[in-house]
Amino acid sequence: MAFARFRVFFSLFVMAGLLAGCFAKPDTSGPTSSDSYDGPHKTRPLTQDGDATGGAAKDSGAGGMTSDAADKPTEMIVYFDYDMSVVKPEWRDLLTRHARYLAANPNVKVVLEGHCDERGTREYNVALGERRANAIQRFLTVQGVSASQLEVVSYGEEKPQATGTTEADYAKNRRVEFRY
Repeated sequence: MAFARFRVFFSLFVMAGLLAGCFAKPDTSGPTSSDSYDGPHKTRPLTQDGDATGGAAKDSGAGGMTSDAADKPTEMIVYFDYDMSVVKPEWRDLLTRHARYLAANPNVKVVLEGHCDERGTREYNVALGERRANAIQRFLTVQGVSASQLEVVSYGEEKPQATGTTEADYAKNRRVEFRY
């Protein structure tokens, strides 16, 4: 019982520390380092011209982006390493595309659903799923998305994408899904 309380306290302490790091004022004067990231992405093909944004930012003729449905990214899942809530560099270009779409469409809302594999206690997995979704939320808000457009939900291990017990199955379950 005392160990469970310690884990809850420790989880809250870690989340508070992560949240405190989110209050750094972002530089909005120009592109960020994630805007120019050209790292490999194994589950999604790049566009023909190698555009890291996947064509999400179209010129509307007035210096802004268009807001038609074609601009919304089609890939809706970000995967995480075992027992981690750190966004890997390979996902930054996808998240930047989501951020651009949401910033250009302030009336659009998204639910960020955090998920885990079945290893760990139910309570721990719910907290881990929430940390993962919060990491995505922080990335998006730093990129200019309004916090009012984002909602975080954690399902922990309750909604697996794969039901097997191999490492490949577990890897599919460690994710955050975008629900527009």
